[in-house]
Amino acid sequence: MRFEATPIPGAMIVAQQPISDERGSFARTYCRDTFAVAGLDFVPVQESLSKNRARFTLRGMHLQTAPHAEQKLVRCTRGAVFDVAVDLRPDSPSRGRWFGLELSADNGLSLFIPRGVAHGFLTLRDDAEVFYLIDVPYAAGSATGVRWNSPVFAIAWPSAPAVISDRDSQWPDDA
Repeated sequence: MRFEATPIPGAMIVAQQPISDERGSFARTYCRDTFAVAGLDFVPVQESLSKNRARFTLRGMHLQTAPHAEQKLVRCTRGAVFDVAVDLRPDSPSRGRWFGLELSADNGLSLFIPRGVAHGFLTLRDDAEVFYLIDVPYAAGSATGVRWNSPVFAIAWPSAPAVISDRDSQWPDDA
């Protein structure tokens, strides 16, 4: 695995380094020791899978608050998504900044999202799947978010959403 910093401290792009031969390829997508060497204390306790039927489905911007604040490793296992992180940490030097990139089954990239950073994505193809490793169990009472099109963050989405939940369209502009 190769780790690349983003403009949001603690958020990292994680690239697979596959080994290929005549059978195909093999790559590690998570290793506790390798993450620790990269300075990331991340031990997943939950896996989640988001299946999305239609292109331009938007999910986000989500996070869990303390005491259930979570870290996530997110990758697209089918199709492609525009994946976004927004720094909501009060004392962060990048508070209010966002970072986005394409995650796809083809490019094999993952995005590590630290605690206090909201996450969301817009599908770029029909039938996109997003796989999550999460370090704390989901706690509905700690779930919150910010609006995907908040002028506070001015995320440059590649398209307006065609499908979005009522909850995601009604989050506040800021946390």
